[in-house]
Amino acid sequence: MNKAKIAMSAMLLPISLASCQKDKTPDTVIEKPEIAISNGMITPEVLEAFGRISEAVPSPDGKSIIFTLAYESIELNKGNAEIYSVDAEGKNMTRLTKTAGSESNLRWIESGKKIAFLRYDKESEATQLFTMNPDGSGEKKVSDIKNGINCFEISPDGKKIIFASNIDDFNKKDEELFKDLPKTTGRVVDDLGYKHWDEWITSIPHPFVADFNGEAVENAVDIMAGEPFECPMLPFGGAESFAWSPDSKKLIYVSRKEKGMDMVFSTDSNLYLYDLETKNTKNLTEGMPGYDTDPVFSPDGSTIAWLSMATAKYESDKKRLMLMNVDGSNKRDLTANWDYWPENIAWAEDGKNIWFNGYYQGVSPVFTINVETAAIDTIANGQCDFAGVAPLSNGKAIALRHSMRSPNEIVLVEKGAQVKDLTSVNADLLAQLKLGEVKKVMVPTTDGKEMTCWEILPPDFDPNKKYPAILYCQGGPQQAVSQFWSYRWNFMIMAANGYVVIAPNRRGLPGFGEEWNRQISGDYGGQNMKDYFSATDYIKSRPYVDADRVGAIGASYGGFSAYWLAGHNDGRFAAIIAHAGIFNLEAQYLETEEMWFADFDLGGPYWEKDNEVAQRTYATSPHRFVNNWQCPMLITIGELDYRILASQGMQAFNAAKMHGLEAEMLVFPDENHWVLKPQNAILWQRVFFRFLDKYLKDNKTTKQ
Repeated sequence: MNKAKIAMSAMLLPISLASCQKDKTPDTVIEKPEIAISNGMITPEVLEAFGRISEAVPSPDGKSIIFTLAYESIELNKGNAEIYSVDAEGKNMTRLTKTAGSESNLRWIESGKKIAFLRYDKESEATQLFTMNPDGSGEKKVSDIKNGINCFEISPDGKKIIFASNIDDFNKKDEELFKDLPKTTGRVVDDLGYKHWDEWITSIPHPFVADFNGEAVENAVDIMAGEPFECPMLPFGGAESFAWSPDSKKLIYVSRKEKGMDMVFSTDSNLYLYDLETKNTKNLTEGMPGYDTDPVFSPDGSTIAWLSMATAKYESDKKRLMLMNVDGSNKRDLTANWDYWPENIAWAEDGKNIWFNGYYQGVSPVFTINVETAAIDTIANGQCDFAGVAPLSNGKAIALRHSMRSPNEIVLVEKGAQVKDLTSVNADLLAQLKLGEVKKVMVPTTDGKEMTCWEILPPDFDPNKKYPAILYCQGGPQQAVSQFWSYRWNFMIMAANGYVVIAPNRRGLPGFGEEWNRQISGDYGGQNMKDYFSATDYIKSRPYVDADRVGAIGASYGGFSAYWLAGHNDGRFAAIIAHAGIFNLEAQYLETEEMWFADFDLGGPYWEKDNEVAQRTYATSPHRFVNNWQCPMLITIGELDYRILASQGMQAFNAAKMHGLEAEMLVFPDENHWVLKPQNAILWQRVFFRFLDKYLKDNKTTKQ
């Protein structure tokens, strides 16, 4: 059976980060919280009380599924993931661990007789590999790696393991310079790539191969020894960066073998085939300049499937499902005639089909594709997202399903059959809540097309009332507005607070073809902003919306959008909220750490005066239109955000105050691009709705 893993959607990614915290774990076990529901309405505290499922992995015989279920503790201000099991019929859900530290990277070993997983180990002060029986008994620590294990994969024969562990990247190599200064915190930087996401780069992950007998990890060898490159790639690379051949004699790892200036301007990751007997390494995707990731061997070991982007520096290029022979020959694009993104690929047991999910017209269904004919079959679809797929041996698969109305649960999918719920960890909580209705609406755009939008209505919606409304601006910038469930940008809590929400799939989002997705690059202030105007005008025209009380909100590129809309308002918006948004494009080009993104998407550096694309982009920078700002503004930032520096938000706040506007700023010194800590998340929601209520509500909502 294919050892597939179910990945989380982009909007759920911060949850997985919480399960891999680098700080020491608390001494208290986090249990399912008790929460009081008032009038059936979702609150920030209720939002934190939901159970968060990820990493669903079926047993080799398909009879059992292990997964992690995390709960947040507001009091302890962090979350904790535990391992659970449930049988393939959705019965006998059992908790297998009860610890103060999160478990992750679950794998069945010894033909299903044991489970391997990672957890922080206090004794070694690092994350180590543990094993236990399927019923949770017989737990044992089986590794003692100095710098810990970040992620791992066990070979099919169970005798080897590949794992990632950090090695030093920064060292004080100039001994004379640092002599007699043992307590100095200074770093001498002489190249780019010195920080990433939310940390300064002082160490990088490397792949190690070791012997494994189920009892101990021994004789570990760094198979990239002497190479100053990341594997897996920071910040989000994990076990999907490794693939074992079925005979356990070869493996593939993913790396972008570039450093410094070259690395920060490149998306050229490659698949490297490593032979355990000869110790030779071969680049299988040499000459392919975009991202190459997620390798998976076919069941017979003759073919490799992987995801590939064709364009250098374009991190949001269409993902192609590629096939090649194990020696790298006979490469072909299996999705050449399919204009959408595949994700989370996994071979069917017979090797005739590949399962995957992907963004398609505003949702993320489950598909299969025939490896000979490239014919695509839709297995499961609906007003929901399937966040991954793990095939079973009987034409069925398990997946994670979520929507704007409910977080992840594990389901069973089969062509022609109704999707079957296997878990319902949040059913009791959801049953106590009044949830808003989610409707798909098609909105005409200014260039004669139709745009898929999601309209969310308040609970107990009364069409005879007038409601304030919110335009949701998506980040990414190429990140789908599908049926995602977010623990911060949550549409149910917005609806519960009495707001109608419109969430458009404007230009530049995946799921509507390559042309629609790519249009935004080099045109930040162009058609996608007109799409926002179209969505806003649509919602303002609804008889149940107060057209004078509409706000615009967004994070990251959504924050850029909010700033841009503030400078091109024309009275459409009565309030603006921007989190981690780009305010000054010229500063962003030099401040961000993954410079390939800014270089491609902005069209190049701002000093290239003859570069028409770049000059058009920089001319749309929000900081140039502050003089047009006219409505109140809330700005929220994290000071550990190195993707879009907190200084961008501070500039915007200062500009708003100096321009005479009513403005607030919420600063988190200990957060990055997201807001992850439970108490910070609750404060963010409280400030968010206090601001919106102040400027979009007048407490005079009456029947007309």
